[in-house]
Order: sequence, then structure tokens, then C-alpha cells
Amino acid sequence: MELTPPQTIGPFFHLCLTAKGAVGTMPNVDGERVRLVFRLFDGDGVPVTDAMVEVWQADADGQYRSGFGRLATDETGACAFDGVKPGRVPGPNGRPQAPHVNVSIFARGLLKRVVTRLYFAGDPGNGEDPILALVSEERRGTLLATQSEGQWILDVHLSGERETVFFDV
Repeated sequence: MELTPPQTIGPFFHLCLTAKGAVGTMPNVDGERVRLVFRLFDGDGVPVTDAMVEVWQADADGQYRSGFGRLATDETGACAFDGVKPGRVPGPNGRPQAPHVNVSIFARGLLKRVVTRLYFAGDPGNGEDPILALVSEERRGTLLATQSEGQWILDVHLSGERETVFFDV
């Protein structure tokens, strides 16, 4: 039996599912307004311009009511969501999790989505988060968005030396 090479997926994920270059929003939701910028890179550090980023997050009260968005990456490998900083939600054994955003990435070459989280660098809840504690200290930085010019930015590296931590869900 002869093996065949694997088939590449995409670059079609975002067709009919997103508006390329648009900004995802969480309208009519109370809380601290934030802009979340995701920048996707492949293993060579080249921007991934045809991926789809999907986010799920709690509102400022820690409730999952309407915090969903889905966007295509632009020609720089980036997309931006306008929303609110999520509140703390219960984690394992009822321990509160730090404010975070659940992130799924769909991109060429991936047979399944990859799942990660965005945490806010410097948030006091990070030290108590039971999920973040599962990640080795030297790798936690791949999950921490940094603030720059009023935006929270997370660079997501799909592979390579700077690969982002992905969760097996």
C-alpha cells in the first residue's frame, strides 16, 4: 500500500464566515472596553494571512452571555476584536480563573483547530489561575497579551522556537 501526502487545509476557512479586515465587536455590553489584537505567525515568523481567529469570553461579570467573535487575519497576519475585559469565571474546584479569552485558530496546514488562551499581562489574578498554573513558567509568556497604545496584543506562533502554548481540548 502506497502512502499519499497529507492534504493541506485552506486557505478558505474565513470565506463566508468572516469579514476580512473587520473588527469583531461585543455591542451593548458593560465593562472596561478593550481592543484585542491577535497577530499570527508560522514557524518561520512569517505572518499567516489567511487564517481565522475565533474568540469566546465571559463578560465583565464573569458570565458567558455574548462574548463570541470570528475574524479573518489581514495581510499582516492580524485581526482585532473590540469588547470588554472579561471577568473572573469559576475554574476547577470552584477556584476563580484570571480574566482570559478562549481562542481557536483555524489555518492552512492544520487538520484541526488549535486552542489557546489570551491572559492579560500584569493582571493580579494570573498568579491564582489554576489553568495558567498548568503551564510551565518559561512558557506562560506565550499566553500573556501585552498592552501597547491602548490595545492588548498577543502574538500567536503556530510552531517553531516561539510556539504558543496550545491546549488539548
